[in-house]
Amino acid sequence: MAVFNTSADSANTGVRAFLTKVGSYYLGHDFNTSSGKGKAIWEQILKDFNSSCAYCGVQDKLQIEHLVMFNREEYGLHHPGNTVPLCHGCNKRGKNPDGTYLGWKEQLATKCKNPAAGKEREKSILSHISKYNYPNFSENELNAIRVIAQSLYKNIQTECEKSLDLYKELECSFNKKN
Repeated sequence: MAVFNTSADSANTGVRAFLTKVGSYYLGHDFNTSSGKGKAIWEQILKDFNSSCAYCGVQDKLQIEHLVMFNREEYGLHHPGNTVPLCHGCNKRGKNPDGTYLGWKEQLATKCKNPAAGKEREKSILSHISKYNYPNFSENELNAIRVIAQSLYKNIQTECEKSLDLYKELECSFNKKN
């Protein structure tokens, strides 16, 4: 739970909502993992991974994780082919020396110490991506998603600032009348 909300929080939520809509577009329906068809798909994904962490095989406190991160840096869609079950420890994405997050394959390699098991898990994840038809975007398509997400992020932050300015103006107007 956030203890201090910023316009960036709103902007990030807006980007995730957009990525969810794009995921729904490619899937043909919403992927709401808490009810209905989306929940049934998520339960099948859990079965596909034997109710185990896709990276380390642990069967405790599994969480939904997006392979391609669901944010304004990687633009992963909220889509069954981009989600796998991970344990709490594996769900903490590591970072590269330059501060960027590890890709899912690199994260898998850091969490699965046995190279043979790691190759099998990678193969299972790639099969999973294919099974659920996660879109294989061209550079142009990824760039279009990036441009829209960046614009949305900036516009939401700007609207928050404009709303504050409007509030200040109204407050000043109300105080003059009293």
